[in-house]
Amino acid sequence: MTVTRLDAPRLRARAAELADLLIDAVDDGASLGFLAPLDRAVAEAWWEERAEGVASGRLAVWTAADGDRLVGTVGLAFPDKPNSRHRAELVKLIVHRDARGKELGRTLLTAAEESAVAAGVTLLHLDTETDSPAEHLYRTAGWTRAGVIPDYAASPAGVLRPTTLYYKQVAAG
Repeated sequence: MTVTRLDAPRLRARAAELADLLIDAVDDGASLGFLAPLDRAVAEAWWEERAEGVASGRLAVWTAADGDRLVGTVGLAFPDKPNSRHRAELVKLIVHRDARGKELGRTLLTAAEESAVAAGVTLLHLDTETDSPAEHLYRTAGWTRAGVIPDYAASPAGVLRPTTLYYKQVAAG
């Protein structure tokens, strides 16, 4: 398994594969901000739009590949306000359903955490659907549950679901 941080041109070049990954996750019920069925053109355009954030440094995106096949991704979104430069949001941790159960989620999470520390980030935060499989990963990786917001986001089926907020201090402040 190879984990690679993408620059903007490589993100654009892999947008179709990233779209496949996103579609697989949404079809499998992952709450990633999209409703099912997710149109391929919409998914690909969404990833292509992320290239601007990568180019500006507001977003970092990693991919995990098994040979030539893309099987996972994770991102860090960096705030642009002066009082929040010490933190980042973990976004779109996705592992293809065929690659789950092989520690890939933890590998991607670790890559993002280590890169955050190297960038001077001391606090990470994220949100995830309450009672989702992702919660187990975050808890066992040392993330702290901050609370639950009821009816925060719709599932891929359109049903309102609660969202759990997590944070992790990744370096001494």
